[in-house]
Amino acid sequence: MTGYFRDGFCRTMPQDTGTHVVCAEVTADFLAYTKSHGNDLTTAIPQWQFPGLRPGDKWCLCISRWLEAEKAGVAPKIDLKATNIKALDYTNLELLERYAL
Repeated sequence: MTGYFRDGFCRTMPQDTGTHVVCAEVTADFLAYTKSHGNDLTTAIPQWQFPGLRPGDKWCLCISRWLEAEKAGVAPKIDLKATNIKALDYTNLELLERYAL
């Protein structure tokens, strides 16, 4: 289950320092990019209920990492209906819509 609370939703709270609010369908390019920047999302971490991701999986991403990936040309498509409105505190709807699934 994705999300900060592992409940399938991209909800957040102040303790979520990464602000995991973007529901993305990850790609191989994005996974390689984020791994090269110190965040390996492909390796499972059972104690955190993290299964490890494969291309095509949907996952709640940190808005800051998604924006970095967008600037680098490797941002994955996003599920706007599952993306938290808090994402609009960091970017605009027009940008998010360009990446809508």
